[in-house]
Amino acid sequence: MPRDLLWQRRLKPQPCRASVPAIAQATPSVAALIVAAGRGLRAGSGEPKQYRRLGGRPVLAQALAPFLAELAIARIAVVIGEGDEERYAQAVEGLDAARLTHPVIGGATRQVSVRLGLQALSRDGFEGTVLVHDAARPFVSAALIRDALAALAGEDVAAIPALAVTDTIKRLDDSGRIAETPPRDRLVSVQTPQAFRLAPLLAAHEAAAGQGLHGFTDDAALMEWAGHPVTTFAGDPANIKLTHPQDFRERDRMDSRPLVTRVGTGYDVHAFGPGDHVWLGGVKIDHDRGVVAHSDGDVALHALTDALLGALAEGDIGTHFPPSDPQWRGAASWRFLAFAAERVRARGGRIDHLDLTIICEAPKVGPHRDAIRAAIAAATGVTPGKVAIKATTSEQMGFTGRREGLAALATATIRLPEED
Repeated sequence: MPRDLLWQRRLKPQPCRASVPAIAQATPSVAALIVAAGRGLRAGSGEPKQYRRLGGRPVLAQALAPFLAELAIARIAVVIGEGDEERYAQAVEGLDAARLTHPVIGGATRQVSVRLGLQALSRDGFEGTVLVHDAARPFVSAALIRDALAALAGEDVAAIPALAVTDTIKRLDDSGRIAETPPRDRLVSVQTPQAFRLAPLLAAHEAAAGQGLHGFTDDAALMEWAGHPVTTFAGDPANIKLTHPQDFRERDRMDSRPLVTRVGTGYDVHAFGPGDHVWLGGVKIDHDRGVVAHSDGDVALHALTDALLGALAEGDIGTHFPPSDPQWRGAASWRFLAFAAERVRARGGRIDHLDLTIICEAPKVGPHRDAIRAAIAAATGVTPGKVAIKATTSEQMGFTGRREGLAALATATIRLPEED
């Protein structure tokens, strides 16, 4: 096994790599399938674990948020258990539902549920890449989702996140005695989201069902059985699966730590230049001019990113995404904002409120206010009710009044665990 499988990935979310394309809008050929049809009996409680609240939010809502923040994903299908329609509706309330399809009713096993979800996507005419993810992994990061998409950017048909095994693994015989100790450097543990081309994955599922084979514990195993090569990319140790009662108790313990309120501010300006549109708050707006910028020049998202980083005391946007680095040329600014929001969560915090003021004579912000609000909520993983969008002019004074450019002011209110 290649040595690059022996990853020691830090918990700190990293800026997305140069290999990940800068995708500013949803790609019709990318979908996500979230598997939430299980009963979760091992986790205790009489309620399926995907609908239990953790840190004040349903587990399913937390699992969905990073996929909603990844604007490259055109549609998201959730497979739920029969009779869970009301639970599902309550769990997704307040999320940006524009890309959520009608929930798919699953089957008796995970394998059956995934097959039904894939069939639903296929019936809707979808033919591209699908990310299959377990709802019981609510701590998946936007960076890991982007890595999954990047891993399948070539000719591969299957790519899964893997982590080096650090424990010694033993294989038992039928009597319970040690039969073998496999070499540890040949072993990995795998996670979701797993990335596949839909057609071969669906064909493998249907072939296995036709032969009465139902013992596959993940979709990569099905692809292996069908003869398809499966590649790997670095997993994330923070992307744990909630399985047992102690998993919930540990997370509840972490969430019960005292939180202190912190406030950050951000400001950004960009001059107008040649072009036919501007990006504002993650929304492409037709205009008679563009902006001069290294990235896509979204002043609103740049100001919000700096506000969050300021509240964290972790530098500014240039610290993490320097304009001297060519990989950020033309990059979509929602990626910067999603990174800053991830840093809040990585430090055990939460975003309470985002307040944005856009300053320009043109274009008019009012017609796009709701779309901007939704885009910011999706990128940061918060509900739209936590995002305030305002717009003003400078009464024809200064550079914005002379229509030389546009500016934005932002304030971010977050809560972080109290430091010693």
